[in-house]
Amino acid sequence: MPSDDLEQDERLAFELLGRTDYGRVATSMRALPFLAAARHVVVDGRILLRMHKGYGYHQACVGSVVAYGADNLSAETARTGQWTVQFVGLCEAIEPTNDELELFGPGPHYVDGELYDPVYLRIEPQLATVHTLHGGRQRQLQRMTS
Repeated sequence: MPSDDLEQDERLAFELLGRTDYGRVATSMRALPFLAAARHVVVDGRILLRMHKGYGYHQACVGSVVAYGADNLSAETARTGQWTVQFVGLCEAIEPTNDELELFGPGPHYVDGELYDPVYLRIEPQLATVHTLHGGRQRQLQRMTS
């Protein structure tokens, strides 16, 4: 695939990611795969995540290659077109700037009954994938990989 197509696909992936606030980060912990919900923002081509520190999931992510995905898969979007995006890259812990904190907006007060304690991560994407679903009953999957 020509590099212009790869850049266009990556731009589309970031554009779609910007249409939703939350996604899921995937990696492994003690040799078992897991998914964890996270709030995301995009800054300078990098994905910044805010997660609840209390579960310790962030510790499995830091220093690892992770996948981060988001989508608009819901009954409301079935007729207008659905999409999923996935980014793969190295994850590291960060201390966000005040401007980055403002981009995240307010966090929840509680997570599963305990006080929300945020931790921040950054993913440097090396791979971006977009999948789109179109049509009512006969959905067709289109795949674009960068």
